[in-house]
Amino acid sequence: MSSSLRRIPDDIPSDIRKVRIEKSHLTELSRGSFSGVHSLEYLWLNFNNITLMHLKSLENLKHLKELRLQGNKLRSVPWTAFQDTPDIRILDLKHNRLDVLPNHAMKFLPNLTYLDLSFNQLTIISKDVFTTWPLYQRAQASDGRTGVASNAVLALNDNPWICDCRLKGFVHFVKTVSSPIILMNSYLTCASPDFRIGKYFHELELNDCMKPTTYTLVYNATIQVGLNVTLVCMITASPTPSIHWTHGLKSIKSHNVSTVLIDEENMKSELFIPVVHLADAGIYNCIATNFLGNSSSLVHLNVESRSSGDLSIYTSYSPSSSSDENVYIDVRISKQTVYGISLEWFAATENPSETWYTIYFGKYDNKEKEVINIGPGIYTYSVNDLLPTTKYEVCITLKSQLPRKEQCIVFMTGSDISELEQREKLIHIIVIVCAMVLAVPAGMYACTTETRFNCVEKCLGLCRQKHKAQKNLKKDNAKESTFDSLQASSDEGLCQRECTEENRRRRYSEEKINKAKLENKNPAELY
Repeated sequence: MSSSLRRIPDDIPSDIRKVRIEKSHLTELSRGSFSGVHSLEYLWLNFNNITLMHLKSLENLKHLKELRLQGNKLRSVPWTAFQDTPDIRILDLKHNRLDVLPNHAMKFLPNLTYLDLSFNQLTIISKDVFTTWPLYQRAQASDGRTGVASNAVLALNDNPWICDCRLKGFVHFVKTVSSPIILMNSYLTCASPDFRIGKYFHELELNDCMKPTTYTLVYNATIQVGLNVTLVCMITASPTPSIHWTHGLKSIKSHNVSTVLIDEENMKSELFIPVVHLADAGIYNCIATNFLGNSSSLVHLNVESRSSGDLSIYTSYSPSSSSDENVYIDVRISKQTVYGISLEWFAATENPSETWYTIYFGKYDNKEKEVINIGPGIYTYSVNDLLPTTKYEVCITLKSQLPRKEQCIVFMTGSDISELEQREKLIHIIVIVCAMVLAVPAGMYACTTETRFNCVEKCLGLCRQKHKAQKNLKKDNAKESTFDSLQASSDEGLCQRECTEENRRRRYSEEKINKAKLENKNPAELY
């Protein structure tokens, strides 16, 4: 007691039945700490500084009946360690820092009669923790017959329970538990959320958990420069989600956002802009996330200049009369993640430091596309939260221009795969290139410059067979294949497009791009 002992002595006689080391400086139970003490039945290690318990710290203790670890600093316990102590009856873990009780925790404690987990940091546990307990299973199988299973005492009080939908099963267990399981203190109370602090479990009626859903009160808002504006997003979710707003590629600081809880499942998030500037125009995204998933909704903010009375709207669809209006933009899918893609692009413009871009993104059949405006010097954008087996279209233009067909990539996501080891295969990108459907790896260029120039050489020969190409093109337009199975008919389809006036203008832009690459050495150069 109160010694300077820092490790378990190696010379404990093998016939010792009781060991008590308390108020010392022990910091861990290493492997085989008592493996030589085969007769040990009672082990008291209270009020030390034990923070780590090895998976095999209790090996060779088949006769251990009582383990007391009160007042240590354990954050977790390797519950499978109790496979080596099948006769244990008493397990005292109160006044530690345990914050997790896994579902299998009780599985290896078949003869336990006392478990004390009070005064820890437990917040959420599942009712399945106790349904896997052999004693509980024996009691359920007995159909209420007495004497089939011995009584067991549980102490679970004074933990900071989070009383939301995740605790529903455990609350039901506490309400309905009966002999042979006895709660030392059945008046468990909530520590959060705020509106449930201090409430007893017996007073609770918890709902099922649900993934967030969001919607905005106003889809399009117009405001004059210099005024203030509040964008409102309504969220339904359980448990309460984390909420954040983005504007373009930037995440908005939390001090501009306030969230009001309407009831247990509904809340309102408000983004306040005290003084609106022209740069504040664009698309604002409200995103809510909990452990089941996330949801987002958009608000288009249009900013009106007071001086001219004209709208400075980043989401305008009116074509530009700029001298760059015919510049071709090279775009590719550069990266593929579990639930999204990353885009990269390059365009040779007269003023790269002043050039804005507009991204049109959405489901292929949806005419209303999400519009994202990207400022000068940015040539990448990531799209997340893609749905499986869904066809999408993404187009990149100079700011406010309507997209042309060759400025778009159409791709389809594959079916969802639940196995963790196969998650990297979730999204199988199928990119539609030059009137053909090709299954390509993420990062492969869609209609790259090099591919197009090769197409031109082939077209000179193939256009002589124009009649045959037109006959086969209809079949090829509906055909999906990989690069391995690409036939000559695809070359004919490429030929037909290259022979158009639009593609001749595109080749002119590509020559301009190549020239600009050599001259400017842009750090955002992609290939």
